[in-house]
Amino acid sequence: AKKHNLTFRVLCDNGNKVASQFGLVFSLPGDLRGLYSSFGIDLERFNGDASWTLPMPARYILDQQGRILSADVNPDYTRRPEPGDIIEILKAL
Repeated sequence: AKKHNLTFRVLCDNGNKVASQFGLVFSLPGDLRGLYSSFGIDLERFNGDASWTLPMPARYILDQQGRILSADVNPDYTRRPEPGDIIEILKAL
C-alpha cells in the first residue's frame, strides 16, 4: 500500500486463514507443485507457510449491518461478476 501510495487500507490473509474459515481454500496436488516451482512460483514464500494452498476467488458485498447482499464464489478464477452488476448493488446501499 505504501509503495503505491494507496489511500485505503489493504488487507492480507497470510496463510489463507480467513479463506479457510470460509471454505475457500484448496491444496495444490503434488504434480502441480513441481510445475509451479518450474515457473518460479514460490507459494511457500508467498503464503508465508509450507501449506501449498490457494484461495478461490470470492467477492462479498455487505451492508453496514453486516448482512450479505451479494456473494460470488467460483473456483474458475477467469469467471468474474460483471462490474456493472456490482456497481448497481453498491449504489443501492
